[in-house]
Amino acid sequence: MRQITVTPYNQEWIKQFQLEALKLKEIFGHEIVEVFHIGSTAVPGLSAKPIIDMMPVVYDITRIDNYDEEMIKIGFKPKGENGIQGRRYFQKGGDQRTHHVHVYGKGNKEIIRHLAFRNYLREHPEDAKRYGSLKEQLAIRFPFDIESYISGKHDLALEIDKKALLWYRKGDLLHD
Repeated sequence: MRQITVTPYNQEWIKQFQLEALKLKEIFGHEIVEVFHIGSTAVPGLSAKPIIDMMPVVYDITRIDNYDEEMIKIGFKPKGENGIQGRRYFQKGGDQRTHHVHVYGKGNKEIIRHLAFRNYLREHPEDAKRYGSLKEQLAIRFPFDIESYISGKHDLALEIDKKALLWYRKGDLLHD
């Protein structure tokens, strides 16, 4: 059974992202448009589960299944769409997960949503603090119940998601 752990922000997460991004670029090669660090570990100061969320954007999502064997060789488990149409998802680390890779084809609307959420939290520390505090409390309350943890942060995540998309629409705020 996997324990949910939320820790204070760690600058090593940036290095962990960069090292894994290089590996993904080697594997996917010319398919890659860009690899983004997303999720809570991409927001300085935000408490997070110490799992690096990565979002490679590719030219053609339908070709990504051809790389499953190479991803397995570097420790990733291919999960297909894993519930989100148009995505390819990979996990690394088994029950002690270290990385999640969410691959989207160029132009997928989820790309903007992920980047807007990340950048909004980077620019709005009050909401980042609320979100981080809630995640810390939920991890203590539900240390072995991922469904309750996710459900517990759902409303606040949705609120921030809506704010982030409105904020994004006011200008081109998807810089890295």
